[in-house]
Amino acid sequence: MTPNTASTAGAHVSARGWSWRYGSRARPTFTHLDLEILPGERVLLLGASGSGKSTLAAGLAGVLGEDEGHERGQLLLDGVSSRAARGRVGLVLQDPENQVILHRIGDDVAFGCENLGIPQAEIWPRVRHALAAVGLNLPLDRSTSQLSGGQKQRLALAGVLAMRPGLIVLDEPTANLDPAGVHEIRAAVEAVARDTDATLVIVEHRVDVWWDLVTRVIVLDSDGTVLRDGSPAEVLEGARDRLTDAGIWLPEPSALNLIVTTIASRPPPPFDSPLLQTTMLAVGHSATAQAAASDLSLAVQPAQVHAIVGPNGAGKSTLALTLAGLLAPLAGSVTAADRLAAGTRHPEPLRWRSRELLTRIGMVFQSPEHQFLTGTVRDELLVGPRALNRRATSQIQDAHHRRADELLERLHLSHLSGAHPFTLSGGEKRRLSVATALATAPRVLILDEPTFGQDARTWAELVALFAELRSEGHALVTVTHDERLVAALADVTTSLGRDRGLPRAEEVL
Repeated sequence: MTPNTASTAGAHVSARGWSWRYGSRARPTFTHLDLEILPGERVLLLGASGSGKSTLAAGLAGVLGEDEGHERGQLLLDGVSSRAARGRVGLVLQDPENQVILHRIGDDVAFGCENLGIPQAEIWPRVRHALAAVGLNLPLDRSTSQLSGGQKQRLALAGVLAMRPGLIVLDEPTANLDPAGVHEIRAAVEAVARDTDATLVIVEHRVDVWWDLVTRVIVLDSDGTVLRDGSPAEVLEGARDRLTDAGIWLPEPSALNLIVTTIASRPPPPFDSPLLQTTMLAVGHSATAQAAASDLSLAVQPAQVHAIVGPNGAGKSTLALTLAGLLAPLAGSVTAADRLAAGTRHPEPLRWRSRELLTRIGMVFQSPEHQFLTGTVRDELLVGPRALNRRATSQIQDAHHRRADELLERLHLSHLSGAHPFTLSGGEKRRLSVATALATAPRVLILDEPTFGQDARTWAELVALFAELRSEGHALVTVTHDERLVAALADVTTSLGRDRGLPRAEEVL
């Protein structure tokens, strides 16, 4: 029997004319939000990319800094400002890697309790109960580095439970997880909802995962106002077309998804010689480390989308970085075709200078923040072109600006051109990171989880954009857990997996 980890009642959430505007923004994310969430409710918070879901989640958790922006109205927990009630809120973010703090499982779960000043004698029973509640039945001294993505996300949830908050906020907790990890988190949250009295707020685009668990669905419009609010059945009643038009994913295939899949799909392109090729490649992060994946012989063809799939920890992102020339192989080689390497001194992308990579191989990192360098969205799109043409004529500069405007418009970022990249929502950051890679029109584009955080409209726009690049002869390699993306675009799929603990690769046409 799962132990009950609750010791406090669920929190009462109240937004009264609440408004938040980031310091670099002209317009607020919310203009006048009025909202009540009763103790013990299980709420799914939906909305288009950029509608303010993550901002509201951060506000509820009390982590919106007063120096980051301007606040009006009130955001209250049990009648107290959310900033003054941080011990009452537990926040789980979308990236499991960024939430692990300490080296051992037990210490990591205990960390939040220690910060709250809970007596030492009470902490460790809480730790054990929390780990049991999420089904992470591992020794307390097990290294956190040995956990899969799904296990790390359960670990983060256990750390929240150990603090026994009245409100648990999950901000896209399955965004970077494989299907098994999604199932693990869904089961763990279901157990929490069953065994505690905590109020639950889930921000998520994978609505089908949570639809039958929640008791209430709140849909935010693009301007931060409430578009729909009620039980799951009430929200859908007579509003499917309106929700689809707003870009909201629905818990069933929508006409938009089917149309995009039909347009993007096509017969495999005629065979051509590869732009990139690997031979008996082994990838990892240091020469002394065990290979994350090995014996990889891949061909990256022009006018094809090559999907890299597999469970968390199988080496997909490491392979992407190695293909992009940003990480040295542990064994084997990555070589470029003569027509891709022309103008360089080596056939191996690892040996190319950064300027040589710009038009040849573009990389979109899993964490968008890792590639932002400037203080505005618009300037991010000009970094690559300016590096290519340091003494550009005014005519060339004008062309760069036109391309930047085109990408901003295409990816629904024009209204944010003057905003700081770090103030964008997760989905907006992802689209900006894709745009920065496209700005230099690389022949090979490598994308690590390019569609996370997207609503139905922005997802469709990205898919259409990738399909256009493929039709123009570009080669695309995408690391993804997005089954919709694979079904819509993939010409070739390489599956990385594990057999008796040894990495393997399987290529499927």
